[in-house]
Amino acid sequence: MKIDLTETTASKINKALVEGRRAVGTPAIGMVLTLVIVTDEENAYDALRAANDASREHPSRTLVVIKRVSRSPRDRAKARLDAEVRVGTDAGTGETVVLRLYGEAIDHAQSVVLPLLLPDAPVVVWWAVNAPLDPANDPLGALAQRRVTDAYAAEQPVEELSGRAQTYTPGDTDLSWTRITPWRSMLAAALDQAPCTVTSAEVEGEEFNPSCELLAMWLAGRLNVPVTRKVSPGPGLTAVRMESSGGTIVLDRPDGSLATLSMRGQPDRAVALKRRETSELLAEELRRLDPDDIYAAALKYGVDRLADTDAQPAPQAPAAGEDAAAKPAAKKAPGKKAAAK
Repeated sequence: MKIDLTETTASKINKALVEGRRAVGTPAIGMVLTLVIVTDEENAYDALRAANDASREHPSRTLVVIKRVSRSPRDRAKARLDAEVRVGTDAGTGETVVLRLYGEAIDHAQSVVLPLLLPDAPVVVWWAVNAPLDPANDPLGALAQRRVTDAYAAEQPVEELSGRAQTYTPGDTDLSWTRITPWRSMLAAALDQAPCTVTSAEVEGEEFNPSCELLAMWLAGRLNVPVTRKVSPGPGLTAVRMESSGGTIVLDRPDGSLATLSMRGQPDRAVALKRRETSELLAEELRRLDPDDIYAAALKYGVDRLADTDAQPAPQAPAAGEDAAAKPAAKKAPGKKAAAK
């Protein structure tokens, strides 16, 4: 069921939500959180579809904030709020409100969103595009316990990661980090199976891919070894090689779907390591609302490492994909001295 409201208010939107629930026969819905999506008109459909898919695991009230900038100076000065209320099958397993802000209302989006938040429920804000440099100090981000960005959507992903490190606040996270969760799990499991001392590592993937950068930072920080970045045609993150006292450990995924784990003294094993949809990434982030200390450590470790790239040409925007890649070829992460700092 959809209810369109023109030049409306938050009070009328709440009333429409109640009427919609009664009309579809669900006067009470067990929703676990409020998900605020900040996007533009062009990307709103994809973002909302991902949120609806994620709501099967996390029933939520989804508020989509779309800031519409008018070309006319006269219209830019006039505050206006249009809304589309969706309940029932049109809203996944929760409720959805699409908010279109015009004029002066754009600068006060938090005042529009605040009355629509579920009482006594956590708030998560996801910037599908155009994330602020400091999410925690953004007016909408200040309402949330968890703030989700995506460095891959930025024009310069490497610089975006550096900026995220400088402004990091507990509760911040990034979908570029979420994309490498299966890789981190598989590499950690491989080292558990064959206890050894890792001496160096190499991360291979597309150029200008923030997920590759974050994985390299994580390995360098956790293992305290030099990590080399190697550029490949992709798709996304393609391989990790670790030199150790027990031989070379290789996790290779050339096709973006099926990977091969190779270790000395053991047969090669095929492991499922497919590139995940945005809805799966979002669902993973909604499972935890506490600060991600491992992400924070990897992100902050990369500040000195990324500082070495200042002399490199500015990166261009990458093509669309999931595992994004963020660095010129064959740059070494700081070794033990940088980690000790």
